Amino acid sequence: MRTIRVETSAATILLTEAPEPKVRDRKTGEIAKDANSGEALMTIGVVYIEEGESSLIKVTVPEGGVSEGLALGAPVSLPGLVARPWESVFNGQQRHGIAYRAAAVTPAAFPAAMGDAA
Repeated sequence: MRTIRVETSAATILLTEAPEPKVRDRKTGEIAKDANSGEALMTIGVVYIEEGESSLIKVTVPEGGVSEGLALGAPVSLPGLVARPWESVFNGQQRHGIAYRAAAVTPAAFPAAMGDAA
């Protein structure tokens, strides 16, 4: 499936859910691993704000890409953020969505424009 690079330079991204291991199999508790490196994967929740609109999204990040100093509600940077459309059939029902993946999650600063509005 094609991946689409997400341009984040004009967006504000705030951490809403702390990093936790991505579970591959809920029955066994198996943790998802990167297909190429074998590194464990983590998921985070963020609110993505751009041009007055916001979306809550989950982003998958390799465990080694999770930086120290992350705080809930604080701005973060998601270098290498990509979106990948997906679809599957589960229990006879067609499902689809967009999976987000980034190379890392690091602390960031609020954009100057937000500070000026206060």
